[in-house]
Amino acid sequence: MQVAPELSAATSGRRFGARMAGRARLSHLDAAGRARMVDVGAKPLTERVAVAGATVVMRSATLRLIAEGALPKGDVLAVARLAGIMAAKRTAELIPLCHPLVLSHVDVTLTPRSARAHGTVDVQATVRLEGKTGAEMEALTAASVAALTIYDMCKAVDRDIEITAVRLLRKEGGKRGRWVRRARAARA
Repeated sequence: MQVAPELSAATSGRRFGARMAGRARLSHLDAAGRARMVDVGAKPLTERVAVAGATVVMRSATLRLIAEGALPKGDVLAVARLAGIMAAKRTAELIPLCHPLVLSHVDVTLTPRSARAHGTVDVQATVRLEGKTGAEMEALTAASVAALTIYDMCKAVDRDIEITAVRLLRKEGGKRGRWVRRARAARA
C-alpha cells in the first residue's frame, strides 16, 4: 500500500501529532506520529451517552416490501436492530484503538419514511455506559452495521440502496460534557 507523502511516518508526527494552530492534539498519535491507544487509567468514571444516526435510502417499492415482511431474508427491521446492538458490543474488535467497554444499554431504532420518489429508513443508535471513555464509536458502529444489514437484506431486490449521513448526533459525559450536532441549513 502506498501512503501519500503528507501521511507518511516521517511527516505524520510533525503534521498530526503536534499541536495544530487552535486545535487540540490528536490523542491517538504519539509525538512521533505513531498510532497508540490512549491511556484512560487516570480518568474518573462518569455516565456516558452517545447517539448516532444513519439514513438508508431505497426505492419506494423496497420500503413497501420491508413493511409487508415480504423480503426473502425475513424481518429486515428486527434483524437490523439486533445486528446494530451486537455491533455496539463488539466495537473494540473492529476499530483497532477503541477501548473495550462494558455497555449498560444499547438501543437501535429504525424509522421507515415514505416519499414519492423513494423510501428511507432512519437509523438511530443510543449507547449508555459508566466509564472512563466515551461511547461515540459504539453508537456509530451500531448505526452503521444496522444500515449495512438493511442493505444486505434488501440487495436482492434493490441494488440502488444508499447508506448516507452516518454521524454522531449527541454525546454526554466526560470532561467536555454535552455536545449536540447543530442542524444544517437546507440544501438547494
